Amino acid sequence: MLSAEKFKELCQGRKVSADSLAGHLARGAFDRQKATAAIKNWQKGLFKPEPGAEDIRRLASAMSVEANDLRDWRSSYRYAPMSARKARLVTQLIVGRSVQDALDILKFTSKRAASMIVKVLKSAVADADEQQADTDKLYVSCARVDDAGIRIGTKRFIEKDRGRAHPIHKKACHIHVTVTQA
Repeated sequence: MLSAEKFKELCQGRKVSADSLAGHLARGAFDRQKATAAIKNWQKGLFKPEPGAEDIRRLASAMSVEANDLRDWRSSYRYAPMSARKARLVTQLIVGRSVQDALDILKFTSKRAASMIVKVLKSAVADADEQQADTDKLYVSCARVDDAGIRIGTKRFIEKDRGRAHPIHKKACHIHVTVTQA
């Protein structure tokens, strides 16, 4: 996936405009005007249209950098069976650290969410390794947890006084981890 922050920094650092990059990106039905609009969206972090691997390769060659310098790798665990509040405590420990440091911290963290976050982190690292990224230079650039609501199939009640019943809410969350090459 194209990293919006890295792309914007490289464009500003090399003083490359969106119009000059659009010439390298233009192809078939993707004319120069649409390419310019797409590049401006990508610099803002809006991925409409979604940049493909070929688009990232063309942008990297136009800016004379490697394609992995513009990428970040994401992985997620959807509907993880725990509350988002508990998982956020663990993800806050690893943001900004190298992948090896993050794995060491998670190994010795005695929270239930740690094992789930390790799986997501290893998945993102495996994706980066698949695309020939240097795994020793990877670090966790973003780790966030979103609420997914009440887990399906956990609709139960606990009895209360005078015939009342209160629902038991078992929560779920989405865990997202992004790694980037330093």
